[in-house]
Amino acid sequence: MAVINNLHVIKLGSSTIGKSETIFAEIAALSKQGAKILLISGGADAIERKFADLQKEVQFLTLDNGDQVRYCPPEAMNTIRQAYAEYIFEPVQQQLQAYGLSVLTQCAGDHGWVQGKQGKPLKVRKGDKKVIVRDSLYGSYGSANQQLLTQLLHTYNVVCLSPPIYDPEIGQYINIDADMLAAHLAIALEASHLRFVTSTAGILSDIANPSSTIRDIYPQAEQIVVTGRMKQKLRAAELALDQGIADIAITGPHTLYGAGKTWFWRGQHIPPDVELLHQAISIPSVSKDEAVLAQFLQERVSSAEINAEIDPAGNIVLTKGSGEHTLLLLGHIDTVPYVWQSAVHEQRVSGRGSVDAKGSLINFVEVLRTIDVPDHARLVVIGAVEEEVSSSAGAFYVRDHVQADAVIIGEPSGTHNLTLGYYGLLKLQLHVVQKQQHSAGKDSISSIDKVYQLATHLREIIAQYDPDHLSAIVDIEAENSGGHYSASATLNFRISPQARAGYIEDIHSLEWADSTVEILRNTPGYQNSRKDLLVKSFVRGSSTVLDEKLTFLMKKGTSDMNTLATTWTDIPMVAFGPGDASLDHTDQEFLDIEEVQLSRKVLRQSIETWFSLISSKSKENVYALNTEQVT
Repeated sequence: MAVINNLHVIKLGSSTIGKSETIFAEIAALSKQGAKILLISGGADAIERKFADLQKEVQFLTLDNGDQVRYCPPEAMNTIRQAYAEYIFEPVQQQLQAYGLSVLTQCAGDHGWVQGKQGKPLKVRKGDKKVIVRDSLYGSYGSANQQLLTQLLHTYNVVCLSPPIYDPEIGQYINIDADMLAAHLAIALEASHLRFVTSTAGILSDIANPSSTIRDIYPQAEQIVVTGRMKQKLRAAELALDQGIADIAITGPHTLYGAGKTWFWRGQHIPPDVELLHQAISIPSVSKDEAVLAQFLQERVSSAEINAEIDPAGNIVLTKGSGEHTLLLLGHIDTVPYVWQSAVHEQRVSGRGSVDAKGSLINFVEVLRTIDVPDHARLVVIGAVEEEVSSSAGAFYVRDHVQADAVIIGEPSGTHNLTLGYYGLLKLQLHVVQKQQHSAGKDSISSIDKVYQLATHLREIIAQYDPDHLSAIVDIEAENSGGHYSASATLNFRISPQARAGYIEDIHSLEWADSTVEILRNTPGYQNSRKDLLVKSFVRGSSTVLDEKLTFLMKKGTSDMNTLATTWTDIPMVAFGPGDASLDHTDQEFLDIEEVQLSRKVLRQSIETWFSLISSKSKENVYALNTEQVT
């Protein structure tokens, strides 16, 4: 089953559906940002309303432990399903279709999409007596048709499901708690985000005080006292924490983005100086799904001293100080797929994006929080979007709308290394179309063979301009259709900063029968001087922390440094951050906590040194100093 990288599972109570238009505007905005949305609806208010329409009374049972549960005898099941159809599905469709969204609404058990098992007979209290109730159609989750649900989520903007589910053993619908249904489906579909939208501002420490939201909960580490329906939300959150990968929050009142939001985190005994790092890793942010993490950092880092905003590209921008000399710390908040559970254990922080490159970004944030920015300086931290995909939308926006005197890129270098540059990336799409012919024919060359020949010719062209280049075919497809054989391939070149100009012109002038070459990306290599002001700041700053000198690196990958360098020709740039870059994009990413702490000290000392070195320089003199490569 293909994983949906940007899947939001949102559980709404029927009171929210009936009372709030805001939530539908928020869902529509999420959808327009590219999110796939699975709504799970509760139905308590809707069921009461339907029973009242029929002049019937909803019956409840009191369990041995004192909890009350809805009694659902077989004759009540059709009424419950009607309640969802009339008072949940109709308003959901009307509200979301008004935003131009396609919507599918259905009870989860219809057509056996979600199945379960009827619960055991209930021991209940009736007055002073204890009795056994055997006919209540309640139960627990069993399985879901994951492949079908995935297809539906790709077909519709929003899929809305509700209880009941179906028990094939007894051939009956059975009721299930909607919060637990949401948690189970988030686990089954490997959702990135799970939200329980309530009528309160998250979980309250004092139910009588609507502003007493508990901000963070580590359920394994503490006992949380909740009452009523919030118990099921807590149970559902703990289930999803244990078995799923989603970040989880209870939000409200009746909104995804209210002031009150309770986040749930895995693990316990998290060291305070890596707590924000652990939380950032715990929020999935695969490319094009960065908004949740950006908003989280905006909420958590904003203060009287730090201005936090999200720019039009979706980047999180944190600023401290207002002097004329700006030092930009540019990291990225997106990751590659796939996502797994984050963890803190044995002095390690692990999870997708820990090395590439949330460790670097959160080190930027933690230094920003604590460092004193002098009057002549300004420190800006940006977490860019879409660094891991060809668009590099975040970095291009920074390039065109931000100014800085120097830039530190947040990428793993290891604490004892400083990256001075990166190879560039030339990404080509090769396409060959030929008329159908017999493979045994004289001089016959298949379309796939011809793609390989074209790739070889292109490699020969690039080698003339850059003997140090690297190349790889990263994708190839072939098709036989309409009497033609076609083949396409994606060919990546890593171009060194020393490459001579002219290869793009040669590619544009290439003439090859039945073939086309499209340039998907052309980002040149970049190498910073070893002797400018920024490097000098790192050399001096690191010497106060480390026992050995920094090693200078040139990396064969590509980063946002390359994007900035296409126009920022006189601005010094280096890359620095904790982690072993060989773990990038692997399923074994982890950071050593001691290395995180040590690299943070190096970063802080280097930034303070930079502040000191520019303290007496005018804007013009700083640029001259960078250009002259100070020793």
